[in-house]
Amino acid sequence: MIRYLVSFLPWIAYAVLARNDDWRNGALAGLLVAVILVVIDRRSGKKWDEMVIEVSAAVFFTGITLLSFLSPHSSLMPYGAALVDAWLALTAFGSLAVRRPFTLGMARRAAPESVWKTPLFFKINVAITTAWALSFAVAAVALTVLIHQDPKALVAAIVIKTVTFVVPVVFTIRYPEIAQARFFRAEAAAEQAAAQRAAA
Repeated sequence: MIRYLVSFLPWIAYAVLARNDDWRNGALAGLLVAVILVVIDRRSGKKWDEMVIEVSAAVFFTGITLLSFLSPHSSLMPYGAALVDAWLALTAFGSLAVRRPFTLGMARRAAPESVWKTPLFFKINVAITTAWALSFAVAAVALTVLIHQDPKALVAAIVIKTVTFVVPVVFTIRYPEIAQARFFRAEAAAEQAAAQRAAA
């Protein structure tokens, strides 16, 4: 779980430092943290599929940094928080579209190699990545509406960010055990049914 949280450090840095009237410092901080994470991860031997969120952050903050300096008063600036979640949603849904859920690489570091290629392991990561993708999308839409209605509604924005982050975190922690329990129950039921048919 710590691995997931570390992956989001660039986005957290941006959220802390970016302001509605100036997003340059936040963009630079996000880019710097993202690049540092990618370099550290690569030097530690991590594969690219374990660094999807970090690489996505590096790409996003490169673009946002350029935009923030070339057009510091862009009409997109107040919507920075919504853009972050929209990009993350695009990253997550994109990874699902190519059948490479972004959680897959990280999950492999916490699971024995014997389960990596099992259908259950893949399905669990599809579900977890979907949960993150939907949370990002909900946050993007909610923040866009909120910022349009009241750009200074900081408390409401924090609530949206917190809820749409905590929900997928809890799902990530709890769902694997639930899915495994369901799988083993179904497998046991199938074996029992097969034994009954054989005995009949």
